[in-house]
Amino acid sequence: MNRNLFVETIVCAVFALALAGCGGRVSANSAAEAPPPATVERAPDSSIAKVSHPERFPLAAAEEHVSAPDLRATGVVSPDVSRSIPVISLASGRVVDIRARIGDSVTKGQLLMRVQSSEVAQAFSDYRQAMADETLTRAQFERAKVLFDKGAIAQRDLEVAQDAATKAAVTVETARTRLRLLGADADHPSALIDIYAPASGVITEQNVTAASGVKTLDNSPNLFTISDLSKVWIMCDVYENDLRYVHIGEYADIRMSAYPNLVRKARIGNISPILDPSIRTAKVRLEVHNPGMLRLGMFVTATFHGLDWARHAKVPATAVLHLHDRDWVYAPIGGGQFRRLEVVAGNMLPGNMQEIVSGIGPGQQVVANALVLQNTVER
Repeated sequence: MNRNLFVETIVCAVFALALAGCGGRVSANSAAEAPPPATVERAPDSSIAKVSHPERFPLAAAEEHVSAPDLRATGVVSPDVSRSIPVISLASGRVVDIRARIGDSVTKGQLLMRVQSSEVAQAFSDYRQAMADETLTRAQFERAKVLFDKGAIAQRDLEVAQDAATKAAVTVETARTRLRLLGADADHPSALIDIYAPASGVITEQNVTAASGVKTLDNSPNLFTISDLSKVWIMCDVYENDLRYVHIGEYADIRMSAYPNLVRKARIGNISPILDPSIRTAKVRLEVHNPGMLRLGMFVTATFHGLDWARHAKVPATAVLHLHDRDWVYAPIGGGQFRRLEVVAGNMLPGNMQEIVSGIGPGQQVVANALVLQNTVER
């Protein structure tokens, strides 16, 4: 029995040694077959351009430029409300003739239209009846004075006749005033009413056509609207965060797409105290004299000038490269290399110079013609 136990012990030991030897060989083979570690290569800096002949690209030094911050806003030309006059008719009726149209320039007293009105006809009838009653009561009063002087009637009868004559005169004056308010001439009886322009200007609104009806004022719009366009308003929307650039009484520069080389000065007349809750903007009203080129509904660009002056840089306009909706300049870094820097361009300045709000400072060297360098790099 002991002999069998001894044999089993030896067999187990030999088997354990065999397993250990196999495990070591497997580990060694796994380490030998593992892939080498990855090597990371850095990509070249895309903002750096290298050329073989850098002397072909002249440099320019950024100059100092002192200016106030500007704010640009889009505005719409609108009529001056205080210079817009409605054309109305107090007499209802039917339009039989129109002498003016929307967009026409008219002068004060010019005939605009004619209206045939039964209301005016009735007013003339009442006026003629009042005239007849006044003639009768006046004659009765004169007769009563004669009879009173002869003692034929009492003083009470004379006073009654005088009162009737006075009331008849008041009725005549009332009827005449009504005709005048309706636009009729008491000395020329007619059912036709002539509507004249109450002021000179341009007809900016028309709500009546030929053969249309003219109703009373409580349910009818203005027949015409005449606006004096020698001075107009420009209504701009300014965001809440930019209101610090806008001050009542100051002036803004107005530029029109139709006349890009013309700049007008407009005075800030009002800043709305109420913001639009949906887009967080305030209405800013500019007042400007109109030489004739500003038309209602025209879009303009208003430039507001801030009060805080700041120092910026300015470079030749050719040094600024417009690429991917951004502005860039090339600055030399030595060894025939140039670094492309993003900048924020401002206004165009006299002498074909470009204001640089941020990105570079005064005295920094940049390539004078960035487009030529860019085309060379791309080739």
